[in-house]
Amino acid sequence: MVKLVCSSTDYKEKCEGPLNKAMEDDPKLTQPKDLLKAYVKFAEDEVSKAFNKTISMKFETEQEKGAFEDCKKLFEDAKDDIESSISELGKVEMKNLSQRTPDFNSWLSAVISFQQNCVDGFPEGNTRTELQNLFNHSKDFVSNSLAILSQAMDNKPTPNVTVAKDGSGDFKTISECLNAVPQKYEGRYVIFVKEGVYDETVTVTKKMQNITMYGDGSQKSIITGSKNYRDGVRAFLTASFVVEGDGFIGLAMGFRNTAGPDGHQAVAARVQADRAVFANCRFEGYQDTLYTQAHRQFYRSCIIAGTIDFIFGAAVVFQNWMFQNCIMVVRKPLDNQQNMVTTQGRVDKQQATGIVLQKCTIKSDDSLVPVKDTIRSYLGRPWKEFSRTVVMESEIGDFIHPDGWTAWAGNFALKTLYYAEYANTGPGASTNARIKWPGYRVINKDEATQFTVGSFMKGTLIQNTGVPSTQGLYN
Repeated sequence: MVKLVCSSTDYKEKCEGPLNKAMEDDPKLTQPKDLLKAYVKFAEDEVSKAFNKTISMKFETEQEKGAFEDCKKLFEDAKDDIESSISELGKVEMKNLSQRTPDFNSWLSAVISFQQNCVDGFPEGNTRTELQNLFNHSKDFVSNSLAILSQAMDNKPTPNVTVAKDGSGDFKTISECLNAVPQKYEGRYVIFVKEGVYDETVTVTKKMQNITMYGDGSQKSIITGSKNYRDGVRAFLTASFVVEGDGFIGLAMGFRNTAGPDGHQAVAARVQADRAVFANCRFEGYQDTLYTQAHRQFYRSCIIAGTIDFIFGAAVVFQNWMFQNCIMVVRKPLDNQQNMVTTQGRVDKQQATGIVLQKCTIKSDDSLVPVKDTIRSYLGRPWKEFSRTVVMESEIGDFIHPDGWTAWAGNFALKTLYYAEYANTGPGASTNARIKWPGYRVINKDEATQFTVGSFMKGTLIQNTGVPSTQGLYN
């Protein structure tokens, strides 16, 4: 729960640590709204601590003394707004949270503004710098509160139609609903999928453009199937969910392939659409879980679980796959297998394509933990000659082999691939023992900036989707 609630925050360590402690102290904290309220209280404490430290500071000039008097007033204003947030969070029900979101956004954003107003009142110099540094920590907590708010709120759009297995909606199956989508519809067509496990092969065809599909949660509204290579189905056709229509947005949905590790290639979702965006979704499978087949795709605060090549795709011009604030869960494969989180298939060095994992968490599933020392797990391997994958500002678990990356076959692509790491953390992030391939590198900040949303995705993909994104580097 903490991982999910904090997945959209920019300062995860400052989010997960306090909330984990809060849940240990109070087991009743089980809902996102409860965690949000608890975290805003942490933010309030940090703001108070920061201001209290200013009282011991010495202000020499009349300008500094006057600026500090302004700060006292600004702190009281900030305190009022953050107290209003905590008070109202205690009153509002989860289902009505979205109606009050503008208020919470206004109050919490004002707290950051008031702190900055305090700093801006001081002339350039050591005192101003000291104050700025003093408030950075509390600002991060308030920023995280805003991010958790966007994660917790029920900000789903009004649906055109509703799918419900129990018959309470317009359709009982998702496929039936999609087949009834008007051929000429102006604007975005919104489908709400009520809680339920929908065992059907669902395809959003090329003609079905600008579809938004959202559910009751990634572990509640689930599309599932079990087609697999072992049973004679070509990998391309094993997907439980297929998106071909451009402009697709998927929110709070789950996609599964339940064939298991002995099913070999068994895709949960195959995404071919251009400008496809997924947020707060879950993709579960083993080998080849998520087939990012073509074009531009953005995944935010999603969970992807699998074993072999479980995030994979071939190369098409302008095909960029960006995963931001996602959790990659590496599961236990068959005893004679190894795990690879990614495999990318760029076939020409001129193609501006690749996979980027930014501010993600790469962790082992509970099933893998007992055998993590005998089953090797890697960040990726090269499917095609110019394979390109970047892992940056992410947390890497200790189960990832020190080599980091593994070959596809012999020396294939080792000189022509582009595999890069930047500013990763965690016990598996050390690059000291990484492979020595000509195409592997540890990059600097300038080079890493080329693979941010604003640069790599040109920023336009996510605009007007309602899905949050960080355009640049986090640090």
